[in-house]
Amino acid sequence: MYREQIKVLDCTVRDGGLINDHYFDDKFVREVYKAVSSAGVDYMEIGYRCSKSIMSPDKFGKWKFCEEDVIKKAIDGIESNTKLSVMVDVGRVEKYDILPCKESVIDMIRVATYVKDVDKAIDLVNTAAEKGYETTVNIMAISRALDNELDEALAQLEEESKASVVYIVDSFGALYSENVTYLVNKYKKFLKTKEVGMHAHNNQQLGYANTLQAIIDGCNFLDATIYGIGRAAGNCPLELLMGFLKNPKFDLRPILDVISREFIPLREKIEWGYLLPYAITGMFNEHPKMAMALRKTKDKDSYRDFYDSMSAMEID
Repeated sequence: MYREQIKVLDCTVRDGGLINDHYFDDKFVREVYKAVSSAGVDYMEIGYRCSKSIMSPDKFGKWKFCEEDVIKKAIDGIESNTKLSVMVDVGRVEKYDILPCKESVIDMIRVATYVKDVDKAIDLVNTAAEKGYETTVNIMAISRALDNELDEALAQLEEESKASVVYIVDSFGALYSENVTYLVNKYKKFLKTKEVGMHAHNNQQLGYANTLQAIIDGCNFLDATIYGIGRAAGNCPLELLMGFLKNPKFDLRPILDVISREFIPLREKIEWGYLLPYAITGMFNEHPKMAMALRKTKDKDSYRDFYDSMSAMEID
């Protein structure tokens, strides 16, 4: 599948950091950056840009805040054409934490929002665009968005925002291929001057399949993570996506190397990927936090009991 307009964004460190509160060491982040750079990936999201006045630095690692000197130290001396991105959450960053782009090593700022906060997202993304950054708006928990509210949000983003890309974010891994097609077509109907992006989670083993469906439907910005790392069930695996995209600029070998060196040992320390509790939350269109909590208990493999508890919640 070759389409020149397609751009791939690796969010390994940012989404993977949701597993360990962003306590990756510099070596790991540096190895990921080297790998995606050598592989020809278009963007790497190196973490969040949160305000320390809002999010406590005592509770999170450095990649929750992505201060400029921290990033510079991690990538120092590496030649790369891969652009760097950070994500900002509505309500978790102050505008003064976003430096002018010419004073930063960051190229892109992505604003994460729920449909109800689209006004705040537009204000934040316009600030970033005016400071010289490439920008996106990522609409989270899209599977829970009401149709009329999403229509209004997309129309407002088209008319009022300076974002160049608006993302479909399947936060709960609840979407199926027909849902993806419906949403991409809806986005394209409203967003005449913007690209559509896809960020898929793998709760039901559909992160990769749904990303491919988005490509087929005309989506040109694609998120993925190395070895599928990410909160709970993780994300669309970067190595699978690169294998599908027949773009000669991509080289899969550096990704395979870094998986062997860094990710296989990491899997012995932290857990991610498809597991039945995450699949069950996906089936019920629920946040995986309940499944994540279950995995920390002695009953972590009590799948039927967990299914019954989720089913009872739905009835209630």
